[in-house]
Formats: sequence, structure tokens, C-alpha cells
Amino acid sequence: MKHALSVTREQDFSAWYQAVVSEADLAEESGVRGCMVIRPWGYGIWERIQKLLDDRIKATGHENCYFPLFIPLSYFEKEAEHVDGFAKEMAVVTHHRLIQRDGKLVPDPDAKLEEPLVVRPTSETVIGAAFSRWVQSWRDLPVLINQWANVVRWEMRTRMFLRTTEFLWQEGHTAHATVAEALDETMKMLEVYRSFAEDCVALPVIAGEKPENERFPGAVATYSIEAMMQDGKALQAGTSHFLGTTFSAAQNIKFQNAEGQQELAQTTSWGMSTRMIGGLIMVHGDDEGLRVPPRVAPYQIVIVPMLRDTDEDAAILDYCSDLVNSLSALDQFREPVRALLDRRPAKAATKRWGWVKKGAPIVIEVGGRDVAGGNVSVIRRDRLYRADGKLDSAVVAKADFVAGAAAMLEDIQQALFADAHARLHGNINRDIASIDALQAHFKASARPGWAEVQWSRPSGAALDKVVEWLKGEKLTLRNVPLDAAPVDGNCVFTGAVAVERVLVGRSY
Repeated sequence: MKHALSVTREQDFSAWYQAVVSEADLAEESGVRGCMVIRPWGYGIWERIQKLLDDRIKATGHENCYFPLFIPLSYFEKEAEHVDGFAKEMAVVTHHRLIQRDGKLVPDPDAKLEEPLVVRPTSETVIGAAFSRWVQSWRDLPVLINQWANVVRWEMRTRMFLRTTEFLWQEGHTAHATVAEALDETMKMLEVYRSFAEDCVALPVIAGEKPENERFPGAVATYSIEAMMQDGKALQAGTSHFLGTTFSAAQNIKFQNAEGQQELAQTTSWGMSTRMIGGLIMVHGDDEGLRVPPRVAPYQIVIVPMLRDTDEDAAILDYCSDLVNSLSALDQFREPVRALLDRRPAKAATKRWGWVKKGAPIVIEVGGRDVAGGNVSVIRRDRLYRADGKLDSAVVAKADFVAGAAAMLEDIQQALFADAHARLHGNINRDIASIDALQAHFKASARPGWAEVQWSRPSGAALDKVVEWLKGEKLTLRNVPLDAAPVDGNCVFTGAVAVERVLVGRSY
């Protein structure tokens, strides 16, 4: 069977991913290593993610703000563990002017900055400095803020959306009077991420706590949502960190409590990035291209008129325009349906397959015969082909399609989630009881999925030994699922009595 993409998932998953990014017009190379140009369809998906997640963030009481792109190096030096965690990824500005020398532009030696500036890799330090000014009394707490921004981390191995030198994200930062309040915030935002991923991106995830070696630098505890890609690898799709007093001690975020005593504030941070688009591609894409869940699709229904440069073209366009107006008047997910009439001067088949590769949830084709019969030809992107391998294009009365369009979009949303949910939970092996069995599991298949094993939560040298073994097997600890079954045995790594279960897998 011939596919719209030149490479299939089975042939080469990595090459397939790059083909989807290109053929779906999501992004392209920029000329700067590790940086990408996000094209309108890709950015439209990000805008939908941004809008829906921003609504949820604000609904929990947070306000948006913005902090500088450049952060003084001295801010990082105040928190040793944090700077050590990001030191190898920092881009640093040292001069503020260029001059010409021997026909080339070079930094002006006389324009060296008094203090180097780090291009924002994350904002805990600069926001902590602001919190120290804003917080004086218990009455100033909690502080609940979020910013949408770009960040720069100098990655050695890059892949569009998944790991780029510059990426877009939101980062929330909060300060609280008590540990209990900060922990409640940390778990609340983890749940916001879980529900957003599943309800809006149709991305099933497992929420849990990261092991000690996987914590955010400077955090007391890090929690994540982990998604499984179609090749069985894990993708960390969002994180929420309880920072305790690590940054408040470094940045002097103190307040006078109700009894008149000075205390350090308890802080949190949490973030989700354009990496989510990479997860969407690898969870929902197929050999024809991308499949975008309706809730995050820039356009949910695309109408392709089948024009032939004849007198009936005007009538077809009028018919299609009326269809767009009827669909746009519908309410779906508490928003108007997003419908587009593709008027571009190209062959209908070319436009149809272009939208198939982009992953528009529903593609409608309208020709002269459809107009005469009051019909439309409907293609659902979640089930593109019939059992006989032919394109599943159903002729439906126009009025009936409009009446059922909202329900069809909901059905597509749920179908994509159900497919991914079954794949996730069908590819986690929970029956492994020894390290030899764990090793055998990941060697038995090119796409072994994950393993959930019993874990004694080792620390120090014992944890280092486990991490070294995992590194040799090209495996990582993902998280300790919040909803895991009770333990009833020993840790597969240390042999000690288990206290929880941990997910193990290969990852992006």
C-alpha cells in the first residue's frame, strides 16, 4: 500500500518523525543549530495549547507576567546545585557591541559587560529575586504567577520540538507560607497538566514523582507526567517541582509571619513546553502524516472545493461558504467550531492530501454533484481507510453533516485518546521481579515499552550504582506512579524491601 509519507513508522521511526514535521508543515530548519522556524500550522497548534492551558492556569488563581530574557550570572551563583545542573547548557552574553576588524564583525573589546548575562534557561533565580522584593509579610502570600516565554538551553543533540536549543514554554512560579500549601500547589499543577494532556491533547499519561536522580536541580521533589510514544519510548510531557526553601534561602525570600517572626517562603515551579507538540506527533501520527486531536487543531474542519474552471465553480464556492458559516455557528468544547474553506488555486486532490498530512480532523470535499444533491463528501482523519484499503470518503447530506459535526469531532477526540490509552497500558510490563528479567525484557524487542518494577528508593552510592547500570542498558527511571499498586516484594535493583513501584524505559 502506498502512503502519503516516503517512510513508515515501522521502517524508521526517527526518519518518519522528521518526515511528519516537514510534510505537515509544522517546522523547518532555521540556519541556527538546534533552532527551528515554527510554521503557521505548527504554531497554530501551539496557540491552541497555549490558550487551553492558559485558561486552566488562570482558573487556579494564577496571573501572567513577564521577566527578562537575560539573567545576571551572579543570580545563578547563589544556588550551587541549580547552576551546576544547567551550567553545561547556558548561553552567555559577554559583550554589547560589535566592530569591524579585517573585514569581519567581532566583539568590541571595549564593550565587555561588567557582569556576564545568561540567556534564560529557566527563571527561578530572576523570579526569586523579584519575590524577595514583593514578599515582606504573610499577608503578601501566596504569590501565584506564570509566564509564557522562550528559553535557551545549549543542547548537544537536537530534534525539532523534542529537544531544541531554543523552545517555547510556560513556567509557573509560586511562593507560600507553609510546606503544606506549597506541596498542595505542586500537586494541583501536576493534575492540571495531567488533565490538560488527556482532555485536550488526547495524550494519556502517568503522573508520578521523579526519583532523586531525576529531580530538577535545586528541587526537594519533582513530579512529572510521562507519555508513551508509538515506538515505546517515554516522553516527559510536563513537570511540577516543590522547591522548599532552596531558592528562597538563596534569594532571601523572607516574610514576617502572623506571630512577628521571620520565615523563609516555600516555593514551587512548573512548566510545559513545545515538546508537547513532539509528543502529539509521536502518539497520534500515522503513515499518512499527522492526526491532530480536534481540541488543539487550528482548524477542525477543512472544506476543499473541487473546482474545474467552469461556470459551476461559483455555485460550488457559494455552497462551501454557506457550509463554513453553518459550521462556525456550532458550539464545540464550549467554543465555535473552527472551519476553513481552502480557496487556494491548486488541484483538489493535492489540497486534500495536504490536509491529510497536516492532520485536520475532518476534510470535506465538495464537487458539482454534491451541490446538486445537497451533499458533502466526508473524510475523518482518525480512520482514513476502509477495510479494503480504499479512502473512506462518505457521502452525507449537508444538513445531516452540520447537525452531527460537533458530535463527530468529539468522537474523533475520544477515539484518538482511546487508541493511545490502550497502547500505553498494553505496553507496560508489571510482572518483572529481578534485574535479569528486566534486562531480558528490554533486549527481547526493538520496541519493548516500559516496565513497572518494585523499588526500594535507594539514595547515595546505592542509587548511583543503579543509575550506572541503567545507563549501560540505555534505560532511565521515569517516575513513581501516584496510582501504582501496593508493593509486595523486594526491589529488583537492590534486593531490599520495596517501598514503591517505579517506571523504567527508554526515553527521548
